[in-house]
Amino acid sequence: MNRHQRSDYYLSDEGTIYQPDAGASRRQPSTWEELRHFRFSRLVPQEGPDPAGGPVDTSLAERLAAAMVPHSQDEQDEQPDSAIPAGYTYLGQFVDHDLTKDVTDRTLGERVTVEQLMQGRSPALDLDSLYGFGPGHPDSAACYEPDGVRLRTGRTAGVGDLSEFDGFDLARVRGSGEPLIPDPRNDENLAVAQIHLAFVRFHNRIVDDLVSQGTPSALLFDKARERVVLHYQWVLRHDYLPRIVDPAILDEVFTHGRQLFEVPIDPYGNGSRYATAVPGRLPTMPIEFSIAAFRIGHSMVRDGYEWNSVFNQDGTPATLDRLFTFSGTGGELNGDNRLPSNWIPDWRRLFDLAGDGEAGPAFAPPAGGLNRAKRIDTLLGRFLGQLPPGTFGGGLADGIPARIQRNLAFRNLVRADMVRLATGQQAARFMQQYTKLSPLSARDILDGERGADLSGLSGDDRSRIADHTPLWFYVLREAEINGGVLTGVGGRIVAEVMHRAMEGSRHSIVRRPGWRPDLLSPGGRFTMAHLLLHAFDHDPVLLNRVQ
Repeated sequence: MNRHQRSDYYLSDEGTIYQPDAGASRRQPSTWEELRHFRFSRLVPQEGPDPAGGPVDTSLAERLAAAMVPHSQDEQDEQPDSAIPAGYTYLGQFVDHDLTKDVTDRTLGERVTVEQLMQGRSPALDLDSLYGFGPGHPDSAACYEPDGVRLRTGRTAGVGDLSEFDGFDLARVRGSGEPLIPDPRNDENLAVAQIHLAFVRFHNRIVDDLVSQGTPSALLFDKARERVVLHYQWVLRHDYLPRIVDPAILDEVFTHGRQLFEVPIDPYGNGSRYATAVPGRLPTMPIEFSIAAFRIGHSMVRDGYEWNSVFNQDGTPATLDRLFTFSGTGGELNGDNRLPSNWIPDWRRLFDLAGDGEAGPAFAPPAGGLNRAKRIDTLLGRFLGQLPPGTFGGGLADGIPARIQRNLAFRNLVRADMVRLATGQQAARFMQQYTKLSPLSARDILDGERGADLSGLSGDDRSRIADHTPLWFYVLREAEINGGVLTGVGGRIVAEVMHRAMEGSRHSIVRRPGWRPDLLSPGGRFTMAHLLLHAFDHDPVLLNRVQ
């Protein structure tokens, strides 16, 4: 009988409790135990049983992926820009890393069930990619200053006439350049690394604010994290999401609640579809979001940026491959493994600080210097068709040409097949039971609106895509036809999952609907531009360090 008794068990937020012969005690949970209660899920019910096993057929994915990447620079230049400042592309990547991380040990193309997927991030918008397990946990203690409250920053490497600048690079291990952050994916490219650094600085600035207000030292970290998380969620709800999702869908979900994903318990017992989602409990992460609907940022990436006064179209271009090179995960830093000072970004070129941030002329970019994200559509930049191996671990699957494995579109499409992700048509049929939704026609899917050209595919390929559209491609085509804004299937998935991710966070603007940012501008707004202004002390020199 003893073999069926548990000697220890996990309690969320409390760690692992084990019971020796005398009494019970608590010990610090291991990383594995912390992750045990994070789960992936399936939003759209699966049609038919899982296949017996074996690799997926990647041939159609290879041909479709090739059509999603421009073959020439002229084709690349024809992809429309959006009205969205380019920094939101990488804010979206930062959000994605905050919500989901598949740490399943599987080779590309190998079948895997949802139950076998291992989620390495808390699927709540709680900034665990910034805070890790907190200053007291051995796996994240190195991210913090000795006071156990502030997050560490790093010093850039002087170059030319530019000296070293403290606080403008991620903290790094001396010699190796390894970033001292909980999620090394946030050092995959320079843009997302600098977004992460901006949140580090924002946290530290909030700590300073609380100290000046007389907050007791014992409460500083918890109070700062709460304030940062709530401001972060506010930015996503009122600034980021309205730029990428149909506002009508957002307003419906955030006003009237979710209809599809982890719907709250119906107190009146009406309808069997109501799940047992409890607002304060941790949500799951639906694969329809992580593998398809929120991979829209890949189409927003530019192949080059107006980065600062040194790297721009008038001098040396800041090409996307350089942004990968000057990071610790996607490339290699300079000789002493620190960011060179001349690669500090000019934030005025990535976000509209003067307009959205309501700041003065000193915060405006030079003429033509504000980068715009590419339109959300079915085309990716040419660089994403040949990713550096370091961005996906460097491992290549046997039996698949190495060249196509470096194509990000191919990797996305194959990952969906590995878990038998619902097609766009299956998702639309499921959603039509509960929401008003107009599915795409075969003509919409095949022709689109100045996106991926499928005319070069065979008739059989076109027929298969029209009838069984990969969900990721379907979501992108919806947005493409809707002027670059998620609607229909994609808009509904993103809105509902983001709502649940906020609701399931320990600190939540959804569960505290009366909360308002303390940092609201005189105009009553708080955007990512306002967050940056606060993080950099409202100082135009700090926001444009490379003069």
